[in-house]
Amino acid sequence: MPVYAIVQVDVKDTEEYAKYAVLAGPAVAKYGGEFLARGGKVEVMEGTTRARCVIIRFADMDTAKTFYHSPEYQEALAFAWPVATRDYKFIEGV
Repeated sequence: MPVYAIVQVDVKDTEEYAKYAVLAGPAVAKYGGEFLARGGKVEVMEGTTRARCVIIRFADMDTAKTFYHSPEYQEALAFAWPVATRDYKFIEGV
């Protein structure tokens, strides 16, 4: 069953956050992830959001969690956490 990473981000320092992006993209690809949306325009119909939204599809929950905890992605996150506020979740598809 496919799994979707739903990520919402407010970036406080774009220059530093760019270091995260350089590492995160290849990590996503290594684990078979596919970006479905990345930083495009968001229109909120209900509730709230953050400035940047990303959706990534993975083959299944195990693959998604392996990606998230991988050394490659953890290295990328070391650049993201100090300069961004993030909501990150995995959701099973239908």
